Amino acid sequence: QVQLVESGGGLVQAGGSLRLSCAASGRTFSIYAMGWFRQAPGKERRFVASINRSGDSTYYADSVRGRFTISRDNAKNTVYLQMNSLKPEDTAVYYCAASPPGRRTGVYDYWGQGTQVTVSS
Repeated sequence: QVQLVESGGGLVQAGGSLRLSCAASGRTFSIYAMGWFRQAPGKERRFVASINRSGDSTYYADSVRGRFTISRDNAKNTVYLQMNSLKPEDTAVYYCAASPPGRRTGVYDYWGQGTQVTVSS
């Protein structure tokens, strides 16, 4: 089991940047693949980016590819989402999530409480 706490959200103008952090508790952070998701009001929670256990493989939603970068620091039990060239449509609550080993790709068992990102135009 792992507990996740997101931080770094806020208000930014279109074209700006934010870096989100997700701090994980526990001793076994490195065994989890990690993902970022987002949810806008009235919309479904959607996948944003993911990273494998070692941090050498990443995957992005088409909507953010080329603008966002997911990374992790296993020594710090932290995963990051660097968001550049932000657009108003990026406005959402952003959640990090952990996928235990053995789970099928895209299945996440643990979720943070989210951090609000608002992009103004």
